[in-house]
Amino acid sequence: MNIIKNYTAGARVEHRRFVRLSADRTVVPATAATDEIIGVTDAPNGVDAGGPVDVVLFGIASVEAGGAVTRGAWLTAAADGKAVAAAPAAGANAIAAARAVFEAASSGDFSDVFVHPTRIQG
Repeated sequence: MNIIKNYTAGARVEHRRFVRLSADRTVVPATAATDEIIGVTDAPNGVDAGGPVDVVLFGIASVEAGGAVTRGAWLTAAADGKAVAAAPAAGANAIAAARAVFEAASSGDFSDVFVHPTRIQG
């Protein structure tokens, strides 16, 4: 069972990308491993600022990869909100937004993930 919530986009958000909450309770693209990522967008044509966007907060979702993704890897956001392996330096924290269920060979491929944001430390 997935938990999906509808939010208002605070900026343009693309389909199957990681997002975070902004100060005004809208969602905006997640752009770094340190962002407090809340989930993955489900917006087939993307959504402009002010529009409604569904966000998978927990459960299985498909996310666009920003590079090769290994099955089982913890994932975080690249600068464009795509999924990349979470690899914090020793003693540093990162937000791992999901765990890869299937691998992705390269950037632009899609991978099913189990969305359950958590903090990991290198």
